[in-house]
Amino acid sequence: MTPVNNTRRTGLILGGVALLMALLSFAAVPFYDWFCRTTGFAGTPLIGTAPDEVADSSVTVRFDGSLEAGMPWEFRPMQREMQLKLGETALAFYEAYNPTDHVIAGQASYNVSPDLAGGFFTKMECFCFTLQVLQPGERVEMPVSFYVDPDMLKDRDAKFIRHITLSYTFHLADIPAEEASLSPISVVPVN
Repeated sequence: MTPVNNTRRTGLILGGVALLMALLSFAAVPFYDWFCRTTGFAGTPLIGTAPDEVADSSVTVRFDGSLEAGMPWEFRPMQREMQLKLGETALAFYEAYNPTDHVIAGQASYNVSPDLAGGFFTKMECFCFTLQVLQPGERVEMPVSFYVDPDMLKDRDAKFIRHITLSYTFHLADIPAEEASLSPISVVPVN
Protein backbone atom coordinates (compact mmCIF):
# COMPACT_ATOMS: atom_id res chain seq x y z
CA MET A 1 0.00 0.00 0.00
CA THR A 2 1.12 3.51 -0.68
CA PRO A 3 1.54 6.10 2.10
CA VAL A 4 -1.51 8.00 0.77
CA ASN A 5 -3.70 4.89 1.04
CA ASN A 6 -2.38 4.18 4.56
CA THR A 7 -3.16 7.74 5.61
CA ARG A 8 -6.65 7.56 4.09
CA ARG A 9 -7.30 4.18 5.72
CA THR A 10 -6.09 5.44 9.12
CA GLY A 11 -8.24 8.56 8.75
CA LEU A 12 -11.33 6.46 7.95
CA ILE A 13 -10.72 4.16 10.91
CA LEU A 14 -10.23 7.09 13.27
CA GLY A 15 -13.33 8.80 11.88
CA GLY A 16 -15.32 5.60 12.40
CA VAL A 17 -14.06 5.28 15.97
CA ALA A 18 -14.98 8.91 16.67
CA LEU A 19 -18.48 8.38 15.21
CA LEU A 20 -18.95 5.20 17.26
CA MET A 21 -17.86 7.01 20.44
CA ALA A 22 -20.30 9.86 19.73
CA LEU A 23 -23.16 7.41 19.18
CA LEU A 24 -22.31 5.53 22.37
CA SER A 25 -22.21 8.77 24.37
CA PHE A 26 -25.79 9.55 23.29
CA ALA A 27 -26.89 6.02 24.22
CA ALA A 28 -25.23 6.21 27.65
CA VAL A 29 -27.81 8.53 29.26
CA PRO A 30 -30.93 6.46 28.42
CA PHE A 31 -29.06 3.24 29.20
CA TYR A 32 -27.95 4.56 32.61
CA ASP A 33 -31.52 5.74 33.36
CA TRP A 34 -32.91 2.31 32.41
CA PHE A 35 -30.23 0.56 34.48
CA CYS A 36 -31.00 2.67 37.57
CA ARG A 37 -34.77 2.18 37.26
CA THR A 38 -34.35 -1.58 36.75
CA THR A 39 -31.85 -2.26 39.52
CA GLY A 40 -32.48 0.57 42.00
CA PHE A 41 -28.86 1.68 41.53
CA ALA A 42 -27.90 5.07 43.01
CA GLY A 43 -31.02 5.17 45.18
CA THR A 44 -33.45 5.14 42.25
CA PRO A 45 -36.77 3.69 43.48
CA LEU A 46 -38.35 0.94 41.44
CA ILE A 47 -41.79 1.29 39.86
CA GLY A 48 -44.15 -1.64 40.26
CA THR A 49 -47.35 -3.13 41.58
CA ALA A 50 -48.49 -4.13 45.08
CA PRO A 51 -46.34 -6.66 46.94
CA ASP A 52 -47.34 -10.29 47.52
CA GLU A 53 -46.38 -10.50 51.19
CA VAL A 54 -45.98 -8.40 54.31
CA ALA A 55 -43.13 -9.12 56.73
CA ASP A 56 -43.12 -8.65 60.51
CA SER A 57 -40.08 -6.38 60.29
CA SER A 58 -40.68 -2.65 59.90
CA VAL A 59 -38.87 0.41 58.62
CA THR A 60 -39.26 4.15 59.15
CA VAL A 61 -39.68 6.17 55.96
CA ARG A 62 -38.80 9.85 56.20
CA PHE A 63 -39.98 12.41 53.65
CA ASP A 64 -38.07 15.37 52.24
CA GLY A 65 -38.99 18.05 49.71
CA SER A 66 -36.90 20.76 48.09
CA LEU A 67 -36.92 23.15 45.14
CA GLU A 68 -34.28 23.85 42.55
CA ALA A 69 -32.87 27.38 42.60
CA GLY A 70 -35.30 29.77 40.93
CA MET A 71 -38.40 27.58 41.37
CA PRO A 72 -40.91 29.94 43.03
CA TRP A 73 -43.27 27.28 44.43
CA GLU A 74 -43.57 26.27 48.05
CA PHE A 75 -43.20 22.49 48.39
CA ARG A 76 -43.20 20.24 51.45
CA PRO A 77 -44.10 16.76 52.67
CA MET A 78 -47.37 16.69 54.61
CA GLN A 79 -45.92 14.17 57.06
CA ARG A 80 -42.31 13.97 58.26
CA GLU A 81 -42.12 10.19 58.57
CA MET A 82 -44.15 7.00 58.85
CA GLN A 83 -43.49 3.56 60.23
CA LEU A 84 -44.55 0.62 58.07
CA LYS A 85 -44.00 -3.09 57.77
CA LEU A 86 -41.94 -4.36 54.85
CA GLY A 87 -44.38 -5.16 52.05
CA GLU A 88 -47.12 -2.92 53.47
CA THR A 89 -48.54 -0.46 50.94
CA ALA A 90 -48.36 3.13 52.18
CA LEU A 91 -49.78 6.43 50.96
CA ALA A 92 -48.01 9.73 51.66
CA PHE A 93 -48.80 13.26 50.51
CA TYR A 94 -46.76 16.28 49.48
CA GLU A 95 -48.12 19.80 49.14
CA ALA A 96 -47.21 22.30 46.44
CA TYR A 97 -48.30 25.92 46.29
CA ASN A 98 -47.82 28.49 43.53
CA PRO A 99 -47.72 31.90 45.28
CA THR A 100 -47.10 33.82 42.04
CA ASP A 101 -49.53 35.54 39.67
CA HIS A 102 -48.68 33.29 36.72
CA VAL A 103 -48.94 29.64 35.68
CA ILE A 104 -45.87 27.56 36.49
CA ALA A 105 -45.08 23.97 35.52
CA GLY A 106 -42.82 21.72 37.51
CA GLN A 107 -41.39 18.22 37.28
CA ALA A 108 -40.24 16.35 40.37
CA SER A 109 -37.07 14.27 40.47
CA TYR A 110 -36.72 11.76 43.28
CA ASN A 111 -34.19 9.74 45.19
CA VAL A 112 -34.06 7.29 48.06
CA SER A 113 -31.32 7.11 50.66
CA PRO A 114 -29.44 5.16 51.67
CA ASP A 115 -28.67 4.20 48.07
CA LEU A 116 -28.84 0.52 48.93
CA ALA A 117 -32.55 0.88 49.77
CA GLY A 118 -33.38 2.12 46.25
CA GLY A 119 -33.61 -1.43 44.90
CA PHE A 120 -36.24 -2.32 47.50
CA PHE A 121 -38.30 0.91 47.50
CA THR A 122 -41.12 0.54 44.97
CA LYS A 123 -43.49 3.34 43.93
CA MET A 124 -46.83 2.27 42.46
CA GLU A 125 -48.27 5.75 41.82
CA CYS A 126 -46.53 9.09 42.14
CA PHE A 127 -47.00 12.75 41.25
CA CYS A 128 -43.41 12.60 39.99
CA PHE A 129 -44.48 10.42 37.04
CA THR A 130 -46.20 13.41 35.37
CA LEU A 131 -45.70 17.12 34.83
CA GLN A 132 -47.46 19.30 37.42
CA VAL A 133 -48.98 22.62 36.30
CA LEU A 134 -50.19 25.02 38.99
CA GLN A 135 -52.33 28.07 38.37
CA PRO A 136 -51.64 31.33 40.25
CA GLY A 137 -52.42 30.85 43.95
CA GLU A 138 -53.20 27.15 43.47
CA ARG A 139 -52.38 24.72 46.27
CA VAL A 140 -52.44 20.96 45.63
CA GLU A 141 -51.92 17.78 47.62
CA MET A 142 -50.00 15.19 45.62
CA PRO A 143 -49.97 11.50 46.59
CA VAL A 144 -47.26 8.87 46.36
CA SER A 145 -48.17 5.20 46.88
CA PHE A 146 -45.26 2.90 47.72
CA TYR A 147 -43.92 -0.06 49.66
CA VAL A 148 -40.57 -1.41 50.78
CA ASP A 149 -40.00 -4.91 49.43
CA PRO A 150 -39.70 -7.62 52.11
CA ASP A 151 -36.86 -9.14 50.03
CA MET A 152 -34.73 -6.44 51.65
CA LEU A 153 -34.44 -8.84 54.62
CA LYS A 154 -32.71 -11.38 52.37
CA ASP A 155 -30.00 -8.94 51.27
CA ARG A 156 -26.72 -9.29 53.15
CA ASP A 157 -26.30 -5.52 53.66
CA ALA A 158 -29.79 -4.06 53.18
CA LYS A 159 -31.35 -6.20 55.94
CA PHE A 160 -29.86 -3.79 58.50
CA ILE A 161 -31.59 -0.69 57.07
CA ARG A 162 -34.18 0.70 59.48
CA HIS A 163 -34.56 4.26 58.15
CA ILE A 164 -35.17 5.29 54.53
CA THR A 165 -35.53 8.85 53.23
CA LEU A 166 -37.65 9.58 50.15
CA SER A 167 -36.57 12.92 48.66
CA TYR A 168 -38.16 14.99 45.91
CA THR A 169 -36.87 18.11 44.21
CA PHE A 170 -39.17 20.17 41.97
CA HIS A 171 -37.64 21.71 38.85
CA LEU A 172 -39.10 24.37 36.54
CA ALA A 173 -40.49 22.87 33.34
CA ASP A 174 -41.93 24.14 30.10
CA ILE A 175 -45.71 24.42 30.09
CA PRO A 176 -47.34 22.27 27.39
CA ALA A 177 -48.61 24.42 24.52
CA GLU A 178 -52.21 23.22 24.92
CA GLU A 179 -52.29 24.34 28.58
CA ALA A 180 -50.54 27.64 27.89
CA SER A 181 -53.08 28.52 25.17
CA LEU A 182 -56.03 27.81 27.52
CA SER A 183 -54.79 30.10 30.26
CA PRO A 184 -55.61 33.81 30.05
CA ILE A 185 -52.90 34.39 32.64
CA SER A 186 -49.28 35.13 31.79
CA VAL A 187 -46.96 32.13 31.52
CA VAL A 188 -43.36 32.18 32.72
CA PRO A 189 -40.93 30.42 30.35
CA VAL A 190 -38.16 28.22 31.73
CA ASN A 191 -34.69 29.74 31.35
